[in-house]
Amino acid sequence: MPPDLCDKIIIMKVSSLARGLFSAIKSNAASSTRSHFTYYPTKFSPGTRDVQKMNMFQAINNAMDQALEQDSSALLFGEDVGFGGVFRCSVNLRDKYGKDRVFNTPLCEQGIAGFAIGVANTGATAIAEIQFADYIFPSFDQIVNEAAKYRYRSGGLFDCGSLTFRVPCGAVGHGALYHSQSPEAYFAHTPGLRVVIPRGPIKAKGLLLACIRDANPCIMFEPKTLYRAAVEDVPTEAYAEDLGKCDILREGKDVTLVGWGTQVHVLLEVADLAKKQLDIDCEVIDLVSILPWDTQTICNSVNKTGRVLIAHEAPFTQGFGSEMAAYIQEKCFLRLEAPVKRVTGWDTPFPHVFEPFYLPDKHRCLAALKEIINY
Repeated sequence: MPPDLCDKIIIMKVSSLARGLFSAIKSNAASSTRSHFTYYPTKFSPGTRDVQKMNMFQAINNAMDQALEQDSSALLFGEDVGFGGVFRCSVNLRDKYGKDRVFNTPLCEQGIAGFAIGVANTGATAIAEIQFADYIFPSFDQIVNEAAKYRYRSGGLFDCGSLTFRVPCGAVGHGALYHSQSPEAYFAHTPGLRVVIPRGPIKAKGLLLACIRDANPCIMFEPKTLYRAAVEDVPTEAYAEDLGKCDILREGKDVTLVGWGTQVHVLLEVADLAKKQLDIDCEVIDLVSILPWDTQTICNSVNKTGRVLIAHEAPFTQGFGSEMAAYIQEKCFLRLEAPVKRVTGWDTPFPHVFEPFYLPDKHRCLAALKEIINY
């Protein structure tokens, strides 16, 4: 066989193999990223309230509907909010409350935040949507240097209470570097803000109503992969969750697992696997509130179990898990049986087809759990 023909055949085979591998990665990524967690619904005690089955975006819509109905000063606005929003969270609300109360804004996050601060400063209620967490950064100065400090710098004469930012965040299966980020740690460094993240519809409605009623500016990061994946029987009446409190979802004695948002469901599955495969009894905690965070409940759990694993989608370096790890080792050092373990996203931009390798899935978390058990 002539050398040139041989080279061409080799190149064709390599190219074919590369295309096949890339297609396999794309195929696996599509299936894996949509199923990297198993959803564990929250349940109320039977008969305690009137409930309706809702997914998370419907629960958020229901919360905003009730807020607009109960507070005539409330305004809802953001990019594409008027026609329902890209995730349909505000659907039908403009028709019900009018275009003067539910409306679109220009594509300008800094302007959205500045306008929201002005609305809240006059005593009205502002509910502002930042369409994706990845695009909250142009409004960072407004939120951190204006909203968070308004009460302090005026000596209590003025404030930006009744100001809530709704911010879709996190992995969704195809968002890549500009539609997948989890920037909660940036805002956790800012006194004057409240930062919360729901794990499902019941929590989302209660947290949103609590934020809207709170006297401090609040940010609710909403894991967008849960908008439709999460379905629960949600109370139809208005209710508010406690801000600054975490939830113990599963009690255990061997290891404390802490996460928030989508990651809570990953850890609940890890706890099931640890019990089944290793006879390890895990305590699973949904942190819920990033700022302020429930230090007492976390430390009580760690003092009991002696081991803790913290998992979040944001990158490893300076993720909020870093603050938790530092606090835990300071307050619980003599009770720890192993170093605090973090399982997180990697210190890279959020990838597209490689998203399954980026996420702290059940396999990575279970492997880390085995490390601290065997330490």
